[in-house]
Amino acid sequence: MVFPNGKLCAPLADRVNSAVDLYKAGKVTKLLMSGDNRFSYNNEPDRMRDYAITHGVPAKDVATDYAGRRTYDSIYRANHIFGLDHFVIVSQGFHLDRALFIARRLHIDAYGYSADRPGRSMLMAIMRELPACINAMVDAYVRQPHCVMGKRETI
Repeated sequence: MVFPNGKLCAPLADRVNSAVDLYKAGKVTKLLMSGDNRFSYNNEPDRMRDYAITHGVPAKDVATDYAGRRTYDSIYRANHIFGLDHFVIVSQGFHLDRALFIARRLHIDAYGYSADRPGRSMLMAIMRELPACINAMVDAYVRQPHCVMGKRETI
């Protein structure tokens, strides 16, 4: 989530900080910022991109995906729009199992990197994870939803 003043919420900042750490360590060469931008005050991809650039990642190495409304969409689009068949998913630990399940179900070689930072209370996010996991299983095995698509892009 992005606050109306453009600031990233703490968990989202932790994700971007972790991605920046991976980039600076030479573990990844590009960053794909995927998120929701349906509302002008909550343009996650642009705010995450700006944050990464401000923290030392060259603009040419940060791509944005504006239709990553849900985890399923972000992973599907990383493969089908951005042509990535193996990548690292950076998220909080409670969310990684679901994200990796979706990636594997879509036959994508993905790895997880935990963005957990000491002292963060994630109680509300953890509480919503059970219904989100059930929804992910329904998506993967039953619905197989169609994501917002577009022209193919290169990172």
